[in-house]
Amino acid sequence: MTMTTEAKASTRERLLEAAATLTYREGTGVGIQALCQAAGVSKRSLYQLFDSKDELLAVSLERGAPAYKAWLLPPAGDDRSPRERILHVFGQLESQSAAPDFQGCRYLAVQIELKDPTHPASRVARGVKDDLTGFFRAEADRGGARDPDLLARQLMLIFDGASARAGVGADDLAGLVSPTVGGLLDAAGLR
Repeated sequence: MTMTTEAKASTRERLLEAAATLTYREGTGVGIQALCQAAGVSKRSLYQLFDSKDELLAVSLERGAPAYKAWLLPPAGDDRSPRERILHVFGQLESQSAAPDFQGCRYLAVQIELKDPTHPASRVARGVKDDLTGFFRAEADRGGARDPDLLARQLMLIFDGASARAGVGADDLAGLVSPTVGGLLDAAGLR
């Protein structure tokens, strides 16, 4: 790697990190000047690496998605039951929601703030949420739920609603979400 390539990689990483941090804390409306200042780069550098702030936001979300999924979802092929695997996701949400800087699910927030489903960042966020819905659907199917599609949609409703309420400080999720999900799983006939 040449010195110029290394500097570009470092500048790119700083911009992506600044985008992840600032947009989570302040929302997608954060300005380019603030992003550049947080990354310690010029606007010129930003536009040499990204076509627009929209692209920077989309790439930042995409870059963070694998770590988010690895943290949220149980490992593939573990020996837990579908019920336990689904409850794991909500346990992760409950524990994360107790953090003082918790602002809710960043992928949901992006979709709500942007409102444009064709925006590059909205498409990334939608993909992450679709993956979570797919996880719930696969586990519901594997666990013998009467209607795996419906159960997956209901679980997403709880996940997003709980995340949003905790993110705005309207509710403490401790001891609330897992029993709610457990009752839903029972009603759906999940083993």
